[in-house]
Amino acid sequence: MSRALGAALVFGAAAMIGAVVARAHQDRPRVLRSLQAALTMLQTEIVYAGTPLPEALGQVARRTPPPTGAFFAAAADILRSRPGITAGEAWQEALRAGPGWPLTVDDELVLQDLGACLGRSDAADQQKHLQLALTQLARLQAEAEAQREAQVRLWRWLGVCAGGCLVLLLY
Repeated sequence: MSRALGAALVFGAAAMIGAVVARAHQDRPRVLRSLQAALTMLQTEIVYAGTPLPEALGQVARRTPPPTGAFFAAAADILRSRPGITAGEAWQEALRAGPGWPLTVDDELVLQDLGACLGRSDAADQQKHLQLALTQLARLQAEAEAQREAQVRLWRWLGVCAGGCLVLLLY
């Protein structure tokens, strides 16, 4: 009885790990779309409305679903609460804290590069940097969409197979 329970727990844990990794691959395109929408809103606030960056980040955070909204809210809070910090430093700090999103290193690199340019120049120059980031995120989203189904299926089955192998090896 206890061996069967142990085997079921090992198998279930491995299958669950596979499902968690698969979920991250499934969520990545949605988060990238959300980031593109948020950056478009930020561009509108900065370029057309002339909103100061802390307020623009806060407005984008309120209109964007989590985890993207949480990232923008963190950047806005850091920028408001710590006088003397630059927008780029607040952006990088919010990015390091991470809202727990399923982004890859390449995705985060695009955001890091954008953060280095935020608040350093006039609205027209920031618009160019935001456009570049939007283009790069669109490319990454297309890649993520193309890989999603295969990766989700792979990781789900890998979890199940690894659980089965562990049960066979241990029991």
